[in-house]
Amino acid sequence: MPPGYTTVISGRGRELERTFTEFLWAFLLSIIFMYMILASLFESLTHPLTILLSLPLSIPFALFSLWISGNSLNLYSALGILVLFGIVKKNAILQVDQTNTLRAQGMARYEASIQANRDRLRPILMTTFTLVGGMLPLAIGTGPGSEERRTVAVVVIGGQLLALFLTLVVTPVAYTFMDDFTGAFRRLLGRKAPHSEPIPHGEPVGAQHFFKSDGD
Repeated sequence: MPPGYTTVISGRGRELERTFTEFLWAFLLSIIFMYMILASLFESLTHPLTILLSLPLSIPFALFSLWISGNSLNLYSALGILVLFGIVKKNAILQVDQTNTLRAQGMARYEASIQANRDRLRPILMTTFTLVGGMLPLAIGTGPGSEERRTVAVVVIGGQLLALFLTLVVTPVAYTFMDDFTGAFRRLLGRKAPHSEPIPHGEPVGAQHFFKSDGD
């Protein structure tokens, strides 16, 4: 184009660009709200991180499903990814919750992780295949507007099925690493705790005096 001329996206293209920007904020807020709710329910700051680790693992599988099926990344496929976030994390919730329950009963961490996967495998598979069966009519349906509905179904079906096998392995491993990190952090705080001793009667209180507990 001659100097002095520029091009801008307008019309439906501009609206689509603005919508994707708003969807990025929706993704961020959804992750923040999920973390807050999980942290309050588990009463832990690390277990929600273990659960939310399954979210970034599902995105490549969702994009791969779009590519292999010949669909494009559009407004409806982005909505499908947002729906996928709420579905994928439920598997990790079942695994982590059962592991905590078994450890509270006195089982060792490794045995609890293995047993939790065995206990929760059936409900995870049942809910996954039920969801896939419910989405199949949208994926193979025809008629007006079927293209938009198909992209949502493809993202949910492909992302859920492919992420299922990976999260079954990654979640116990991430749980172990997070538990080790939490234990190391607590021991570090315990070592840095100040040891104090009682102040003799009549002496002024100075910065060099500390209170010492009965157990020290």
